[in-house]
Amino acid sequence: MSSPSHRMLDLLSVLQSRRDWGGQELADRLGVTVRTVRRDVDRLRDLGYAISAAKGPYGGYRLAPGDELPPLLFDDEQAVAIAVALLAASGVDITDAAARALATMRQVMPSHLRHRLDGIRFDSGAPAAPVSVDALELVSVATRERRTLRFDYGDETDAPARRAEPHAVVARDGRWYVVAWDLDAEDWRILRLDRLRPRSGGGVPFAPRAIPTGDARTFLSARFKGSEAGDRWPVTGEIALPLAARRIAPWLGDAELEERADGTCLVRVGSWSWAGVLAWAVRFDVPFDVVGPAALVDAATEMSRRIASSVEGTAIR
Repeated sequence: MSSPSHRMLDLLSVLQSRRDWGGQELADRLGVTVRTVRRDVDRLRDLGYAISAAKGPYGGYRLAPGDELPPLLFDDEQAVAIAVALLAASGVDITDAAARALATMRQVMPSHLRHRLDGIRFDSGAPAAPVSVDALELVSVATRERRTLRFDYGDETDAPARRAEPHAVVARDGRWYVVAWDLDAEDWRILRLDRLRPRSGGGVPFAPRAIPTGDARTFLSARFKGSEAGDRWPVTGEIALPLAARRIAPWLGDAELEERADGTCLVRVGSWSWAGVLAWAVRFDVPFDVVGPAALVDAATEMSRRIASSVEGTAIR
């Protein structure tokens, strides 16, 4: 027979794995009697766990939310996942709280888990602009409950409060963004959460609108690329470079590369403009061929003319 402490931990682990458990089902799972399950449930309740029970011959147990945070039980992979998430916490003003939580976890970890955690080291980079927990919570609640926001934005101080219908909060590249329908402009807007100062988040309910690209993340990516319809660049061109693929790969980004039999590479590059496609190729400081389309060929011809004109009569020293 295992000790009461071990039985309670096993019971807690099982209760956390799904919503409802029958009393006999728990007893069979743990290899104990139904009476032992009842006693161990009472001990867990004394520790602060809210475990509800259904009476009757087919009664069972459910681990429910409580009034305060009781001790938690994690398996090895869950503990490491939480520790890594705390190490990578960025973008929200919780750095001190995350560090204290990680220290608390590490203190009670068994040695083999501490060694695993100590072996994980990475630089997540400083957030571009941390947001306050209060702002994140208020906007998130307004988004979930579909209620309008009144807020000040950026350096605006004397301007009237702006109004928007928040549809999603998205974290990307160290920043937090709000995808919202601007009620005054009657158009979609992407707002930086670090520049947004909510005046109130409990506004009137609104009916959700269809985000143009289908979802918030795709919409954010599309706008960053200058596209109005989908997650794609406004223009895409083909450039042939006399370089091996390994020389191009570190700078490829979301471009597509095709190796040729002669050792050169054909690259399909997307950008805001044709000048952007050409600038991508110029970075390699080697001759290259403009394959197409015709608009890119025309842009290369015009750029060549402008560059030549800009150096005419310039003395070379």
